[in-house]
Amino acid sequence: MKKVIKRELEVMFDKDAQPVGFRIAKWTAYVGLAYLLRGRRWFWTWVVGLPGAGMIMHLIYRWKTNGWTQSWGGWKYN
Repeated sequence: MKKVIKRELEVMFDKDAQPVGFRIAKWTAYVGLAYLLRGRRWFWTWVVGLPGAGMIMHLIYRWKTNGWTQSWGGWKYN
């Protein structure tokens, strides 16, 4: 299990995994929406729920594709 977690952390923090422009846009949108929702009822649901849902979907996809080596869900692996 420790090996799997280490590999996933390497994937998450790999500088070549996503283009820099996409990372900037993603974090700008996330921080901007969090700023707009501050002090509202849904703030913590947004701040914790969205990244949590993204992580769960990432792990499910990795599990179903055996580390992105097999086709699953609409994606054809060649």
